[in-house]
Amino acid sequence: MDVRVVRVNDVSGGLVLEAESTGRPGRCPDCRKRADRVHSSYQRSLDERPLGPRQVTVRLRVRRFFCDRSICSRRTFVEQVGGLTERYRRSSVGMTGWLWSIAVELGGRPAARLCRKLRMAAGRTRLLRLLTPPPVPDRAPRVLGVDEFAFRKGCTYGTVLVDVEASRVVDVLPDRTSETFAAWLKDHPGAEIICRDRASAYTKAVKEAAPDALEVADRWHLLQNLSAAMEKTCHQHRDCLRKHAEQETVTNAPESPPMPMPPAELPGTQIIERTRHRYEDIHRLVEQGWSISAIARRLNLDRKTVRRFRDTDLDQLLASARDRRPNGVLEPFKAYLNARFTETQGQASGTRLFHEIHERGYRGSRQVVRKHLAALRAGTAAPVRADIPSPRKITSWIMRPRDTLTDSQEERLLQVRLACPDITRACDLARTFADLIRHQRGYLLLQWIRQAEQDAPKPMQSFAGSLRQDLDAVTAGLTLPWSSGAVEGHVNRVKTLKRAMYGRASFQLLRTRILTQP
Repeated sequence: MDVRVVRVNDVSGGLVLEAESTGRPGRCPDCRKRADRVHSSYQRSLDERPLGPRQVTVRLRVRRFFCDRSICSRRTFVEQVGGLTERYRRSSVGMTGWLWSIAVELGGRPAARLCRKLRMAAGRTRLLRLLTPPPVPDRAPRVLGVDEFAFRKGCTYGTVLVDVEASRVVDVLPDRTSETFAAWLKDHPGAEIICRDRASAYTKAVKEAAPDALEVADRWHLLQNLSAAMEKTCHQHRDCLRKHAEQETVTNAPESPPMPMPPAELPGTQIIERTRHRYEDIHRLVEQGWSISAIARRLNLDRKTVRRFRDTDLDQLLASARDRRPNGVLEPFKAYLNARFTETQGQASGTRLFHEIHERGYRGSRQVVRKHLAALRAGTAAPVRADIPSPRKITSWIMRPRDTLTDSQEERLLQVRLACPDITRACDLARTFADLIRHQRGYLLLQWIRQAEQDAPKPMQSFAGSLRQDLDAVTAGLTLPWSSGAVEGHVNRVKTLKRAMYGRASFQLLRTRILTQP
């Protein structure tokens, strides 16, 4: 580095280095001719990397030269010291590199706070100006992955495009419409394989702009859709599980002396009152001729919720609301308390029963036990629900490999299969399809679809129908090694960047941070 240090001054809070350039005359940045004459000199002030806890400033004297070539439009220019100065920069090359790295990792305000602690003078605006998006290649990668991400969940979405082979983000689009993606594919040809999820907008864009490209449906999304269909099947046949559990309970329960109990009434909880009011509001609007979408906008509800309240009886909705009451610490001991209450003809002491269940593992308060006994005497206690697994738990047992299940899970899943033949059929189909995905047996997909369409429950039939509509892409997903795993990883990175900026970043800034690789 052609620089001579003239003096080092120790000022309050830092060091000031006075230096001057000693190199050969520079070349004109336009015509590249080496200068022969010096026009003048002046002093530049550069922020340098800190030395321990002290800031460092370099006051560098540089020369301005004449460009004597007559055909060149530039008359004068300033020399640049390699490795130290750049045009229009008030910091050294090393300092700029540090600031760029911090801005890439942290963004604006967090990076500015770190710079203050490191004794580097840089505000959030200066740091963000250092970030410039890299150029987008003219041609798309051979294996292109596409997926959506949310700017604001449920409202606005964008699209991220990833080179699956290199696991690198290629570009970010401001929305998820088929028109925007199709325009990008036309401007950047070359994609031979396109990995996507089950979104129809991307399929339409690929067929329009890249009809020769092979579409590959992502295997993870296929398993997710299968799990949703399996969980819906279990939810629809929950009554079968409850009846089977109640029969088992009655068969195995010991005989107890009969005792007349007051009639059970529906407990007046907040969720039950809300269910009643919502049912009345929805049916009043339905009688007035309102559509489902209009009711959903008026009551600020989802359209599925409005449709369920319109098509379901009030008694069934109230029963479902009662079943959704949270399980407290007393829930596992209610059956024992009810049995003891019946044995003692309702004369059991709350303190005595509290000590009995405390010896059996109860860790709640005594007041909770007394409230339950008072509800039993008044007839307002909710009946003890049968111990049946939730639809999501059943689905997790079915979707997991069999060798990962414990003996108790295997036993409970067997009881579920014995309780409902429809769940049994859906379980067999789900496990078969999961094996097709894990072992990439795409040639058996059409046979599986035919079997599911014949005698499967309705949710599984709907899932099979969706596979038939996207048969080529699903077959490729079950045959080829490509998937959207790399794309999903970058979507998680996008979420991290977006949340680190509290969702306030503009699209240009978010796109720049996504495309900039550390």
